[in-house]
Amino acid sequence: MGNSEIRRLDREIERSAKKLEAVRRGEWWPLTSRERLSMTRAMASGARSVHKGRSTGRAEDRMDSIGSAAEMRLNAELMALHGERQRLITEAARAKAAKKKSSWW
Repeated sequence: MGNSEIRRLDREIERSAKKLEAVRRGEWWPLTSRERLSMTRAMASGARSVHKGRSTGRAEDRMDSIGSAAEMRLNAELMALHGERQRLITEAARAKAAKKKSSWW
């Protein structure tokens, strides 16, 4: 559970942070397939409204809510990874302290 596990978590944290920033910029690549499908449907609905000469407000609201839901999901994932990383660091520090304490004599 040493440094390799912490490094793996650091890479995951970095990857999740990049995904979160991409969603905040409005990019679609970090979205799940279900979120992409919903986003596409909302966009098609908006295009249909434009074609009929109506307002696109409802479709825009739906796209915004899908984006904010994806942002919340990624933020929760990032917080969980940070918590796991902190737990691993604490465990490693306790093990190191116990080893030092037992080998003092």
